[in-house]
Amino acid sequence: MSKAKPAEPGCPCGSGADYRACCGRYLEGGATAPTAAALMRSRYTAFAVGQADYLLATWHPQTRPSRVRLDPQQKWIGLSIKDTEAGLETDTRGKVEFVARFKIDGKGHRLRERSRFERIDGSWYYLDGEHL
Repeated sequence: MSKAKPAEPGCPCGSGADYRACCGRYLEGGATAPTAAALMRSRYTAFAVGQADYLLATWHPQTRPSRVRLDPQQKWIGLSIKDTEAGLETDTRGKVEFVARFKIDGKGHRLRERSRFERIDGSWYYLDGEHL
């Protein structure tokens, strides 16, 4: 799969930083996310720019699906981190609660989830999530 980049300036995760200085460095393979929240933001960005390969690579081996199907009609339009629990550089587990907004055929939708992450050999992975 080609490595897409956002069409608009700034990172899709909403941090306010430039894509390359923010999630782009993780999606393009130059670095790994140092915290669970950073991985959450980069995974949102992967959805926004259509990088299924990154989503699979950052999915926990115990819960990873065989493939990820992205809906080309789904346009991701915003991410808000609501809460974090652990998930820092010195932790092995963490939780991130977020709201992701998207549109399909012009109709707005919201996904609210509390995601669990685990760090294995220095890299964070998405384990699973509870829809709220």
